[in-house]
This record gives sequence, C-alpha cells and structure tokens, in this order.
Amino acid sequence: QVQLVESGGGLVQSGGSLRLSCAGSGRTFSSYVMGWFRQAPGKEREFVAAISVSGGGTYYADSVKGRFSISRDNGKNTVYLQMSSLKPGDTAVYYCAATNEYFTARVASNYDYWGQGTQVTVSS
Repeated sequence: QVQLVESGGGLVQSGGSLRLSCAGSGRTFSSYVMGWFRQAPGKEREFVAAISVSGGGTYYADSVKGRFSISRDNGKNTVYLQMSSLKPGDTAVYYCAATNEYFTARVASNYDYWGQGTQVTVSS
C-alpha cells in the first residue's frame, strides 16, 4: 500500500512558476511509476506527466511539454512537478498517482493509488 500526499499548490500569476511535491509512504514507493494528472472544474481528469521507476524515462502531455518537468527522489519517496510559464488554462486540481504500468501511464484507470490533490490557480 502506498499513501500519497501532494503539496505546493497555490495562486500564481500567468507566466509564473510553481513546484508541486508528492510525498509517498511505504517501502515500495520506489518500485512504482509515478504520474501527475489534473482536473479542472467541469472537465475530465487529464494526464500531465509520468516518470519511470528509475527516473530515467519521462513523458508529457503535449499541452505541458517544454513547460513542465517531472522528477523523483526515491531516497526521499518524493516525486516533483516543476511548472513554468504557467497559463490560466493550467488552473486545476493536480493529483499524483502510482502505477505499475509505464507504457500506458497516460491512462488514469491504470493507477492504483492517488493523492488527495492540490489546487493550482493561475491568474491572468
């Protein structure tokens, strides 16, 4: 079992940056592929980024490529999402999640564990 807790959300102006953190509990954290998803009001949850177990592999949604960066520190049981050049369209609740499925990590239903989410609001 893995418990995930996100932090680092907040209010930021358009063009600004934020770094989200997701702290995991349990000795098996480092064995999971980790992903970030987001959900805006009235919209479905959408994939943002994923990172492999070792951290050597990453991929991103086209909408955030070049602006967001996912990383992990297995020694600290933490995964990060560095967000830059933020836009109002990035406003959403951001969730981290854990899965065993790297090549299908864009699919939310493949994830076994989810955090409670952290709100990111980008003002224009």
